Amino acid sequence: MTFEIGIMTFGEVTADPTTGAVRSPHRRARETIELAEVADEVGLDVFGMGEHHRSDFVGSAPTTMLAAAAEATKRIRLASAVTVLSSDDPVRVWEQFATIDLLSAGRAEIIAGRGSDDVAVPPRFRRGTTAPRVLRHGCDLTAMCR
Repeated sequence: MTFEIGIMTFGEVTADPTTGAVRSPHRRARETIELAEVADEVGLDVFGMGEHHRSDFVGSAPTTMLAAAAEATKRIRLASAVTVLSSDDPVRVWEQFATIDLLSAGRAEIIAGRGSDDVAVPPRFRRGTTAPRVLRHGCDLTAMCR
């Protein structure tokens, strides 16, 4: 049996537990890329960047963060953790990850989901987020990659 070890983040903008100071979103975004670099250097298998649409996270555009990580790393696989298919276009998702895959020499991966709350995906942006519909949406994306 084999298994892989990785790390994922949403790029949380939270207070430092020892000082109480809150880092700026800019600093937290840079630290997220540094985290990917260190994970690559120590030999972890995967770095995941989550998607969260709130002001206390820098992960609202994980493909942009993963593209930056692609340029800063050499070996580690780069994954979404998770790409919210219920609020995105499958063609755009494919194009973004195909670009990350080019930048990273084949290290991009998509982990797909549907969103879980009204903060992450407000109802006005949802497009029928029942599990079967999201699965079909994801399968359409998978078919495009073949």
